[in-house]
Amino acid sequence: QFKLIVENPEKPIAPGLQVKAVVEYTPKCAEDLRDKLTLLIDDDVVHIPVLGLIPYCDLEIESELNFGEMIANSKLVTKEIGIANHGTTSGVFRVSYNGVVLLNIRPARGVVKPKSVRKIKVDICTDVPGVIQEMMKVELESRGCAEVWVKGVVVEQVLKVLGVSCGKVLKCINFGPLYFGTSKTEKIHLYNESPESLDWVAVLEDNAIAGEMGTDLQGSTDAVLHGLSLKKNDVDVSTLILCVPNQGTLLPYEKSLITICFSPEKFEREFEVNDASLIQDYVLFLRFEAVGERGGCLQDLSGGATATTRSSSRHVDLALMGSGFPVILSFKPGRVINFKDCYLGEQTQVVCTMKNESEFLPVTFRFRRAAHFNVSPERGTLKVKSEKEVMISFSPRQIGTFEMKQIVDIIGTGVEENNVDTLKTKSFHQIYLTLLGVCKCKRTSVVFTINPGLTPLISNATGQFVVRGTGQLSDTAPVAILKSTQTQIHTHRRNRNCKDDALIAFPNDRAASLRPSEWSKKYRTIFTKTERYNYVDPDFAYTELEQLFRKANTKRYIDFISHLRQRRLEKEAARQFYIYNNPVSIGIRPGEGLKSPHISISDFPEEKPEPKMLPSDENCMLTSRKLAAIVSKSTNKGVWSWLSPMPSSMQEKEDCRLTLTRKQLHQIFIGPSTIDFGDVCVYSTTTKELHIINNLSVHIWIQIEVEVAELQETSPLSQVVPPLTKTHIPVVFETTTVGMFKSSFSYKINKQHIGHVLVVAHAMPIELQLSTRELILSPVSGCLAGTEFRRTVRVCNPRNHPVSFTWRPVTGDRKSAFTIKPIKGFVEPYSDVECEVVWHPGFSTPETGQFLLCVRKGNTVTLNCSAKVTI
Repeated sequence: QFKLIVENPEKPIAPGLQVKAVVEYTPKCAEDLRDKLTLLIDDDVVHIPVLGLIPYCDLEIESELNFGEMIANSKLVTKEIGIANHGTTSGVFRVSYNGVVLLNIRPARGVVKPKSVRKIKVDICTDVPGVIQEMMKVELESRGCAEVWVKGVVVEQVLKVLGVSCGKVLKCINFGPLYFGTSKTEKIHLYNESPESLDWVAVLEDNAIAGEMGTDLQGSTDAVLHGLSLKKNDVDVSTLILCVPNQGTLLPYEKSLITICFSPEKFEREFEVNDASLIQDYVLFLRFEAVGERGGCLQDLSGGATATTRSSSRHVDLALMGSGFPVILSFKPGRVINFKDCYLGEQTQVVCTMKNESEFLPVTFRFRRAAHFNVSPERGTLKVKSEKEVMISFSPRQIGTFEMKQIVDIIGTGVEENNVDTLKTKSFHQIYLTLLGVCKCKRTSVVFTINPGLTPLISNATGQFVVRGTGQLSDTAPVAILKSTQTQIHTHRRNRNCKDDALIAFPNDRAASLRPSEWSKKYRTIFTKTERYNYVDPDFAYTELEQLFRKANTKRYIDFISHLRQRRLEKEAARQFYIYNNPVSIGIRPGEGLKSPHISISDFPEEKPEPKMLPSDENCMLTSRKLAAIVSKSTNKGVWSWLSPMPSSMQEKEDCRLTLTRKQLHQIFIGPSTIDFGDVCVYSTTTKELHIINNLSVHIWIQIEVEVAELQETSPLSQVVPPLTKTHIPVVFETTTVGMFKSSFSYKINKQHIGHVLVVAHAMPIELQLSTRELILSPVSGCLAGTEFRRTVRVCNPRNHPVSFTWRPVTGDRKSAFTIKPIKGFVEPYSDVECEVVWHPGFSTPETGQFLLCVRKGNTVTLNCSAKVTI
């Protein structure tokens, strides 16, 4: 099969020349051939191998496709497996699989080009936990059938609450008894026991069954029911429990340290009751759940007919228990303490006995400092049901009657500004004592002594009597600063018209006259009012410039104080104006005999509080009651059927650029997460609604990405949802392939946050059903001759697609005596049509017959008919 074409030279070949030989290969059978060429060069022999190979394909596929560990989140997971062709020609492959676990094996058949690899995509729906171990057969050209094992494990995404010290699963945390106003923290670990990351958020279940909100569980049934009737219902339990952090992301198999703080508060009641009976027990449930796992709420909104949701969601509940107690501290002789009267410089004491009436908790107290009163000891701790004596002393520092309010601080641990990392010691409760005391003055006798001062040349023998005080002497020289108009006894005539601003000096104030004085002030004698000589020392006196600077500085402060006073008066005048400038009261006093009407609180209508928006504080807890109130407010506004596909206004563009937190994403409901169309007919169009509820105060932009051909008619794929608005998107399903359909489509919120929805449907073929396949016709009395053999058969359409049909009689050698009407028809979805079969008797007519019910694009059903003739 090899042919050599060559002209061998007869003479030797000169250097630089060549000889060309051509070998032709013409295969006659599908086999590889080997041969050789013999080349004679002078005395040497060279053998050249010649190979003749047939072109072939060499297909190869891996024996295992491992998906690994996956989360049961109703998502479609896709893996690829390659078929390599190492040959020189293209090879054909075909994949066959008879199971139900593997979905969408594409392509199921195809051609692999030489020296290339063809990828096959295999989809698995992770809606049911379990172990996947399936086998699919791949027929490879020139290689035979190869088995490929598809393996994987679908697990639940499990959240666990673990103890920090023990590492075991926690079901309940008991904070124990605490005083109202104090706080206690406990630390836990939140563990993600799954191979995928998880966004979580903490929700406080304040309307859960078996929860208690400030109920005294130790009391009798009547007392508990009476307490429930007095307690207000609008209690915000998010102030009692603080969880830091209350949202986050957990990596696979990661633990996160979480601090839970319990701070009991005394609830307000409709009527005041005794503080000793205000014991409040709390049983709350804290739920850690995945972001967006609120399918139950959407199920209720849709009426339960639009979708089915998985019964087990990714969450874990933690029970929280604790009790709140009031501070019960009694004082003996009472909270009003009277002290005996005493004189200045003396003190009186009273022994006060403090008793802790609580049966569960000690009390740490601290007396604040009060003027004229001292307490010893100022601080201390009282154990349960114990007493302690405190000495209170009254030491007045001035004369008078004193009524002081002594504040007793109760010390405990509390949280400041939602910082639960470190609890600080603070005063959480105050008790007020009233201390009464009187300080009297002590009478002293006045002793006159002779102080002649500077005795003139002519003086009396007695001199001047002065009063010496009770030990309180002044270090300054005596200077009389009296007005000259008060004494006119010995005033000279020439000095009677002196100015009133002159100062009067004692005769013995010469020491004071030597000090620096102001130039503008004049001094006169006490009797004759003669202007005295006043020496001014130039080394110590102010200069004229310094005098002017002092006056300017004094005027500056006087103007500033005057300005403050004027502004205060203007504010008070404006406030009075606003008080009286209203249509109800204009400041007119009622005349004689006119009385204002008595207004009771019952005359005012009770305002219903609107549901509050969730605060933006990151440390504030989400509660189930608040979420339900916001959902109710959003759904009561009605359903928007068509919205803008893209942000248009400035506010919409600004809102749709925001990056939402996990708590905000938890307030956006998009679902149900699984849309189940049930049994649908091929070539039919079925629609289900995807609900979107925006419970935020900002706009959100929803964009849906659909890749599968069965959902291409879904529209609109983009919507800008306004705040507190509910809308829906029709999801349209159309298919031409019979079998189970499972696929998912994804959506984005503000082009950042991605989610997905699973679509499930069972595509059924077009078919019609007969009420019976054996129809026996019996004679009916009272009919015309030849028409007494008749009966009806019902054609039923169990699908959701209208179907057309045609009856075809099955005839052999003889003509059929049976007729059916209508011979063609149309059956609406989930309805039926009656067809009448008539047998026409005659001589030697056949008593049996057949009809074929031919369904367009569907099945074919045989109807056997027979006539029962009675002779």
